[in-house]
Amino acid sequence: MTTQRHFRVAILGSGFSGLGMAAQLVRTGESDFIVFERANEIGGVWRDNTYPGAACDTQAHVYCYSFFPHLRVSKMFAGQDEMLGYQRQMKDAFGLDRYIKYNAEVVSARWIEAEAHWLITLRGGEQYTANVFVPAWGQLNAPKTPTWEGQERFQGEQFHSANWNHDIDLRGKKVISIGSAASAVQYVPFVAQEAEHLEVFQRSANYILPREQLTFTPEQLDEFEADPSIFEASRRSIHELREAGFERTRLNTDGQAAGAQESIDYLRSVISDPELLEKLTPTYEFGCKRILRTSDYYPTFLRENVSLVTSGIAHFTENGVVTADGIEHEADVVIYATGFYSQNFQGDLQIVGRDGVTLADRWGSEDAEAFVGSSVDGFPNMFLLYGPNTNLNHNSNIAMFEIQQDHIIDMLAQTADMSGVSVEIRRERLDAFNKSLQSAMQGSSFSSECSSWYKNSKGKVINNWSGTVEEFRQQAAKFNAEDYLIKSEALVLA
Repeated sequence: MTTQRHFRVAILGSGFSGLGMAAQLVRTGESDFIVFERANEIGGVWRDNTYPGAACDTQAHVYCYSFFPHLRVSKMFAGQDEMLGYQRQMKDAFGLDRYIKYNAEVVSARWIEAEAHWLITLRGGEQYTANVFVPAWGQLNAPKTPTWEGQERFQGEQFHSANWNHDIDLRGKKVISIGSAASAVQYVPFVAQEAEHLEVFQRSANYILPREQLTFTPEQLDEFEADPSIFEASRRSIHELREAGFERTRLNTDGQAAGAQESIDYLRSVISDPELLEKLTPTYEFGCKRILRTSDYYPTFLRENVSLVTSGIAHFTENGVVTADGIEHEADVVIYATGFYSQNFQGDLQIVGRDGVTLADRWGSEDAEAFVGSSVDGFPNMFLLYGPNTNLNHNSNIAMFEIQQDHIIDMLAQTADMSGVSVEIRRERLDAFNKSLQSAMQGSSFSSECSSWYKNSKGKVINNWSGTVEEFRQQAAKFNAEDYLIKSEALVLA
């Protein structure tokens, strides 16, 4: 195979984190890079998730990059269209189209020790090389649909919420929604308005807080644009408020108790039926699962055409779903809101580091770990974005992306004059980081007794960060050369 071209930096993915990385490179004067995007446009999860009601449950004023504020976002909790629109605006503002290679799925990346670079192969065989490889594949990009006996015999329509079938008219249909978490609470109210009957299958109840939507007036938007400092003041206030809210995720704190009580009070303010109230009341620690924000979900169960089902699924039939209590629930359409393969960070991509060791082998089936969510020993010059232990429950993930991007930019600046340079996290530093992180996690509700996508099968939290955004910033924003083994032209630098 013929290698097409060499770049200083290669980014995998043009979702929020990868696109932000590209913009950061342009901001700092770096033009020797490429972005590989497997689809025909940017956007990541905000491109793919187009289900009715898809929206961000984090305030828009903090769900944007500090260097590119979303000044004219119309609502505080913005919809999918505005989230994707923001990314398109950023792409245009920084001239990123010239760097993005679309319809380019990376199938393998191999570290070539002698050349101190990565050999990247696309589906179809096209190859590129890059000094630095930045996988920005995200945590929620591979939809997961469980399997049940008889599923293939079901005669109706079925699809995952992340692959919404807009060709199906739900009017007058009997619909089953399997799942009741982050995606479902957004689309269920819309489906309920069209379906003849909707049954929501719930495995466990969620803690839900009301989403107090704020729609900005044209005058307010003009003011933000004329004086961005006003927008920045709002952004800073929300950030500080949400940082303070991290206390709610610490076990046995007044903050956690207050958060749980606020959620239960909200539930009781909407639902009065004792049986339904019991079904919708969580029985685990507040914060163990993702805390949801919506003001439309609970009222949906007051509709006569909506039912909540809490019995487990036994099997499918041609006509619907049979639950563990022996009842057959007929359906024309089954929608799966069953989450993602959140811990399979690299997906099907084969990443091969030093001595032929793959990232899958280094991590094992479910033990992903990385220094500040970015660097893995044995994989020089590879820096992940939104890697292990960087997800948040309390604040905007965009802040975490930007901190990791700053770390990479700092690394590039510090090694700019070195030829043939390789930068690899020291194993002892990675181990110390993870030991400290997992120790801190013991006081977190993330580690408490519930099943969540934050934890592996052994109960170890591998998706979430253990502290606040500012605590992460203190550890990760700057590149400390002493944490790494740095080689240049076969010389080890102190």
